[in-house]
Amino acid sequence: VGGQGPQAGSPTEEVCPSPSPSRDKRLPPGPFVPTWLPAHSRGHLRVTYRIPSPVGRRIPWEYSSSRITFPGMNAAVRAVTRMGIYVGAKVFLIYEGYEGLVEGGDNIKQANWLSVSNIIQLGGTVIGSARCKAFTTRAGRLRAARNLVEHGITNLCVIGGDGSLTGADIFRSEWAGLLEELVRDGQISEEVAKKNCRLNIVGLVGSIDNDFCGTDMTIGTDSALHRIMEVIDAITTTAQSHQRTFVLEVMGRHCGYLALVSGLASGADWLFIPESPPEDGWEDLMCERLGETRSRGSRLNIIIIAEGAIDRSGKPISSNYVKDLVVQRLGFDTRVTVLGHVQRGGTPSAFDRVLSSKMGMEAVMALLEATPDTPACVVSLSGNQSVRLPLMECVQVTKDVQKAMDEKRFEEAIQLRGRSFENNWNIYKLLAHQKPAQEKSPFSMAILNVGAPAAGMNAAVRSAVRIGICQGHTIYVVSDGFEGLAKGQVREVGWHDVAGWLGRGGSMLGTKRTLPKTCMEKIVENVRKFNIQGLLVIGGFEAYEGVLQLVEARGQYEELCIVMCVIPATISNNVPGTDFSLGSDTAVNAAMESCDRIKQSASGTKRRVFIVETMGGYCGYLSTVTGIAVGADAAYVYEDPFTIHDLKANVEHLTDKMKTDIQRGLVLRNEKCHEHYTTEFLYNLYSSEGKGIFDCRINVLGHLQQGGAPTPFDRNYGTKLGVKAVLWMSEKLQQVYSKGRVFANSGDTACVIGLRKKAVAFSPVTELKKVTDFEHRLPQEQWWLNLRLMLKMLANYQISLTEYISGQMEHVTRRTLSIEKGF
Repeated sequence: VGGQGPQAGSPTEEVCPSPSPSRDKRLPPGPFVPTWLPAHSRGHLRVTYRIPSPVGRRIPWEYSSSRITFPGMNAAVRAVTRMGIYVGAKVFLIYEGYEGLVEGGDNIKQANWLSVSNIIQLGGTVIGSARCKAFTTRAGRLRAARNLVEHGITNLCVIGGDGSLTGADIFRSEWAGLLEELVRDGQISEEVAKKNCRLNIVGLVGSIDNDFCGTDMTIGTDSALHRIMEVIDAITTTAQSHQRTFVLEVMGRHCGYLALVSGLASGADWLFIPESPPEDGWEDLMCERLGETRSRGSRLNIIIIAEGAIDRSGKPISSNYVKDLVVQRLGFDTRVTVLGHVQRGGTPSAFDRVLSSKMGMEAVMALLEATPDTPACVVSLSGNQSVRLPLMECVQVTKDVQKAMDEKRFEEAIQLRGRSFENNWNIYKLLAHQKPAQEKSPFSMAILNVGAPAAGMNAAVRSAVRIGICQGHTIYVVSDGFEGLAKGQVREVGWHDVAGWLGRGGSMLGTKRTLPKTCMEKIVENVRKFNIQGLLVIGGFEAYEGVLQLVEARGQYEELCIVMCVIPATISNNVPGTDFSLGSDTAVNAAMESCDRIKQSASGTKRRVFIVETMGGYCGYLSTVTGIAVGADAAYVYEDPFTIHDLKANVEHLTDKMKTDIQRGLVLRNEKCHEHYTTEFLYNLYSSEGKGIFDCRINVLGHLQQGGAPTPFDRNYGTKLGVKAVLWMSEKLQQVYSKGRVFANSGDTACVIGLRKKAVAFSPVTELKKVTDFEHRLPQEQWWLNLRLMLKMLANYQISLTEYISGQMEHVTRRTLSIEKGF
C-alpha cells in the first residue's frame, strides 16, 4: 500500500488492491484508494476510501527481527503481518534478522494471512533472529538495500533493542546514497531507484530489561518477570523448609528493572541494582539485617542481584561473593541460583501478547501515514495508549542513563529511568525493612477486604500495613469484610504479621459481599469502639458501593465522618475510577492459559469450534483481553451489543475458516453478555449451522479465573496502591484533625484510588456515582472498548479503517520522563 502518505492539506492518490472481501461493506470489492485527510479534532490522520483511479502502484514493506529473542515477538509478527494485509499491502517476512536482510534469497518471503496463524502463544520468534556483523558495514547495508529494492520494499518494521533500531535508522539515513551507488554500479536502473527513493522505518521496542527510555514497558519484560516470579515462588517453598538463604541472579547488565520489580513483588530481603550501588560498608549492614530477620522467626532470606550489580567504586558484585559473605559471617545455609536464559524463554504473558498486537497495528499505521519529513519512530506504550516517539530521541536518553552511571551520577540515572522506576525503588526501600516511626501518630486505621477474592489483595494489605506502621499509625485488620466489622472481628497487626503475604492468592483476611446498609448500626458501634479514623477497603464493586453507603450515612452517624479509600480489586475490572483493578491481570492470564490448552487439544481434531465462557458479570474486559491474547475468532460482551445477524456472520466466518489449513475456532462469551443468547444457545446455534463442516464443544472456565498466585503486575500494582492509599489517607487525616478528633465530611475524604491513563488518581465516590451504571455494576465509560476493534481486525472481520484512531507523535524529554507512569 502507499506508505508515503501526503502532507496534510495536499492529498495524493496511491492505488493498491484491496483484500478480498472488501473491508468496508459500503464499497464494492476491488482496488481502493487510501486518501489521507486531516482530522484536526484528534490531531492525527484518518484513512478513508474512494473509488480508485485506473492507474496506481503498490509499495510493500517488510518485517525484521534482530539479534536476541524474547516472548511476545510472534504476537508482533502476527499483528504487523495481518494489519499490513488488512490495509492491502504486500507483507514480507525477513528470516534471521539483519543477516537475512543482507543475504536475501529465501530469507525474504511474502506472507499471507495464514502464515502467522497459531503463533501468538509461542515464545521466541518463528522468523528467526541472528547477530549480523555484515550489516554494521556499508558494504553489508548496500547488499541489504539491493535485496529490498528487488522486492520493491520501502517500508521496514523492525523489532529489537536500541542497537537494532539505531542500525535501522542509519540504514534509512544512507538509503539515498545506497541507491545512487547501486545505480552507479549498474545493479539497478534509475527508474527503479526513483520508484524506491524513500525508506520508511518504524521500530517496536523489544527487551526483557525494559531499558529503553520513553516507553512504559518493552515487549518481553512482563513475560520475563513471570519466569522470575515462578522461580522465586518455587524457591521460597524449599527455602522455608530448610531454613536457607537464596541468592538469585537475574538478567540486567546495565538496567536493574527486572531485579527491582521482582524484589518488590517478592519482598526480597536485599537487592542489588546497577543504578544504585550500595553504600560503602554494605556487607556489614546486609548481614546485620539478614540476622535480624532470622531472629524474628523468619525461616528464609531472599537476596536478588542484577547481573550488572556494582559497588560505589564500579567494582562488580557477584552472586558468589554475596553467598560466601553470608556463609562466612552468618553461617547460614546459602545457595546461588542464576536464572540465565530461562528469563528469555517460555510462553508470552497476556500483557506481552496484547502489547505486541497493539504496537504491531500502530506500526503499520505509522508507515501508512509517514511523510518525507517524518522521522524514524518507535511505537511506545504510554499508560494504556499507543504513541509514536522519535527513535533517536529515545536512543539518546537511553544512552544518557548509561553515561550517568559511568560517571557515578547514580541519582540522576534513576531519574532518567523514569518516574515509575524511581517510585519502585523508593517503595522497595520503604517496605523491605522495618524502620521505627519518628513519633507515634494519634491516628488508627482499619483495613478490610470486600467482595469476591482477587489476586493482589494480600499484596495491597501487606504494603498498607507496613507503610501505616512506618507512619506511626495504629493499624487494625478486619476479617470477613463489612460483616466482620459489624461483628467486631477486628485485631491490631504488626510488621511481621503480614510477612509472606505477597505471593499468596485469594484473601488472607477473608472477604464477603455483605454491604453496610444491612448492618450499619453495628458497624458504627465498632468504628466508635476501636476509634477507627481511617478505613481502607480493598475489593470490587461491593467495596465501592459499600463506601458510598457509608459516606451517604455520614449525616446520620457522626462516627462515619472518617477518611475512607477504596483500592479496586476484582477480576471483572468493573470499578469506576480506574483503568485496571487488582486481580484482573492474573485472571486474564489464567483464562489465557486455559484457552491455550483448549486450542492445543484441537490440534489432533480437525474442524472443531470451542465456545468458552468467562466470568466478569456484565463487564466484558476479561473476555475481550483474553480474546486478543489467544487470537479468538469472536468475543461476545454486554457492552458491544450483538444480534442474530452478527451471530450468523460469525458462523459464516468460521465456516470459511474451516476451508483453510487452520481448522479450529475459538469463541469467547462473557457470562452475562446477553439475556437470551446464552452459552448453551451459542453452542446449539454453532452446532446446527456448522453441521457437516465443524463440531462444537463448550468450556466454562468458572472460578479458576479467581485462583492462582498473583502475577508480577498484580503484586507490584497492589504494593504500590497500598502505599499510595495510606500516604493519601495520612495526609487527609492531618488536614481534618482538629482539637484531638477527626471530622471528615467533605466528598474528597472518601475516594477510589486507581490508575487513570498514566497516573495514579484519587476520585471521590460521590463524583463517581454520577458515572456509574448500578443496575449492571459498570462504569458508564470504559477505555478498553477501543481494544475490540483490534480483536476484530486481527480475526479478519470486515471493519472500516475509519474507526481506527492512530497514536500521536510525542517527544521524549526529562520532563516527560518525570511524569508518573502507572506501569
